Amino acid sequence: MAAVETTRPAPLGAITTYRAINALSRAASVVSAWNDARATRKALGKLSDRQLDDIGLCRGDIDFLGR
Repeated sequence: MAAVETTRPAPLGAITTYRAINALSRAASVVSAWNDARATRKALGKLSDRQLDDIGLCRGDIDFLGR
């Protein structure tokens, strides 16, 4: 009866490449989330106090929404 080894080591540089791609992906996610929060704060900042009151916010709440 022959034994077959089914596990092989990763090719040279594969793990480093994987980690680099994950780091870039996480960085892109962070930048995207920051930009979404920035755009939301900018849009809310353009609303009047009356409009903000209609949606249950005050001007002081805008800074805390995206964080």
